[in-house]
Order: sequence, then structure tokens, then C-alpha cells
Amino acid sequence: MTYLYVAIGGALGSVLRYFLSLVIPKSAGIVAGFPWPTFVANIFGCLCIGFFSGLFLKCGTLSPNLKLFLVTGFCGGFTTFSTFASENLALLQSGKIGMFAAYALSSFVLGVAACAAGLYLMGFNR
Repeated sequence: MTYLYVAIGGALGSVLRYFLSLVIPKSAGIVAGFPWPTFVANIFGCLCIGFFSGLFLKCGTLSPNLKLFLVTGFCGGFTTFSTFASENLALLQSGKIGMFAAYALSSFVLGVAACAAGLYLMGFNR
């Protein structure tokens, strides 16, 4: 049964990530060609995983199945390291070294910051 919670959460997260790729064009924003859909999904997913992790730390009585659904399933399906890696490789192969560096570094820094912000929103100030 636990696999079902992960599978349903993962399916919902994947569908939401796909939706973002339809509504956020790669030409959006200040920098055309920047992989905005994946960037937004990964940063928002980091915020969510920090928030959900804080929620489960704070409310120890919540169902472990809910954690599997939200953290492992939904956040795991919503964020995408493989697409991130592929997009970075494509930027390198096309000679866009500056955009590669900006994407890789900003994803890492903002991802960690978003995860910390999620924990902070749940009252964890460490």
C-alpha cells in the first residue's frame, strides 16, 4: 500500500511539472533560452520539501503514508534532477558557458535557500 501513496503523489507531481512546462515558455523572463520551467519546478519543489519536512518534524502524529505521498511522491515527481542535468549538458554543448554557470549555481543556491525557507515557514529557525 505504501507504494501506492508514492505512485499517486509522484503522478500528481509529474503532471504539475509538465503543466509548468506548458505555461512557462523557455523564452520567458529576462534571459531567453534559460530553462525556466525546470528551474521554477525545482526551486518551488525545494520550498515544498522543506515545508513538508518541517511539518512532519513539528507534527509527529501525522501519518507516515502522508509523508510518503507528499515528500517522496509529490516532491520527487515534481522536481527533476535528470532534466536539470540534461539541460546543463545541452547549455555546455551549445557553448553557453555563462548560462550554464548561472543555471547550475542559481539552482543550487536558491534550491538550498528555498528548502531552508520552507523549514523556516514551519518554525524551524536553526
